[in-house]
Amino acid sequence: NLILPVGISFYTFQTMSYSLDIYFKKISPTKDFISFATFVSFFPQLVAGPIERASSLLPQIISRRKFDLNKSTRGLRLILWGMFKKVVIADSLGILVNKIFLNYSTLDGGVLALGLVYFSFQIYCDFSGYSDIAIGTAKLFGFDLMSNFKLPYFSRDISEFWRKWHISLSTWFRDYLFIPLGGSKKGTWISIRNVFCIFLVSGFWHGANWTFIFWGLIHSLFFMPFIIKKTDKTNQSKVISENTFFPSFQELTKVLFTYSLTTFAWVFFRSESISDSFSYIYLMFTKFSFPNNDKYGFVFILLLLAYEWSRRKDVEDIINFKNMYLRYFNYLFISYCIFAHFQLVDLSQFIYFQF
Repeated sequence: NLILPVGISFYTFQTMSYSLDIYFKKISPTKDFISFATFVSFFPQLVAGPIERASSLLPQIISRRKFDLNKSTRGLRLILWGMFKKVVIADSLGILVNKIFLNYSTLDGGVLALGLVYFSFQIYCDFSGYSDIAIGTAKLFGFDLMSNFKLPYFSRDISEFWRKWHISLSTWFRDYLFIPLGGSKKGTWISIRNVFCIFLVSGFWHGANWTFIFWGLIHSLFFMPFIIKKTDKTNQSKVISENTFFPSFQELTKVLFTYSLTTFAWVFFRSESISDSFSYIYLMFTKFSFPNNDKYGFVFILLLLAYEWSRRKDVEDIINFKNMYLRYFNYLFISYCIFAHFQLVDLSQFIYFQF
């Protein structure tokens, strides 16, 4: 019940990276206090990331910038897409998720499984939506922030998922914890230890609650086979279904399996306590039957997946279509959905404001 400043972990990690980069002689300390203060408190990404590095953002702050119409246009598209994900999808699914998790002990297992699916997309659209808004807003001022999400639910294994989910945090842990501990170059057992440290710290970063610790522990166990077999970089540079529109059966199977693992782990992230998490899982598997209602949330999920799959080769500019008529119809459709949901849905704060 401690009251902490909004988003304290984000700018704490950002300033830590500045100090560590100076210590390891990767950058020189700036003598311009105003530029440093701007780096620490840059308002678009201050409270929920992306976690920027001084080596990337400080030079942009110090240098002179000119208005760039193309960059600003891309920024506005990112803001529009981020608002769509937050207001239309995340907040709509959040109503269903809250209803299910608050009353899970009285519900059928199929509804509980549905609640987990809804939460997986709620948290993704909520957080990636904020990141898109922050990155887009920064572009209006001439700044380029790092990408924080790259379609993580199309990942073919857990390793690929963590290269595409909350990229600014996962790369922070890689550079400032995993590699200094020895990385993966000092034998399998050292690699396993380092992976456990990474995910346990990641869980603790989200909050001082055993549910987050357990969530990190589960992901470390998911990661173990790839460390042991040294296959954690298998899908590092390949775009899924790069040369075809539809995925192969093998790709589809891998994506669904990876999504199932990550979604199962979300129950610990969302629940109030460890006992609630295990009770939720127990009821989900012992009382399971396919739900007959509460399925309209899939409309939002399918709409999101359709957008992302069709634009998976250009994840930085998803709603930009080459055809002018299709492009402007798309802008109008998304804008209408956003304004309509302002009237229909009780808007909630971003989930990651609490971390």
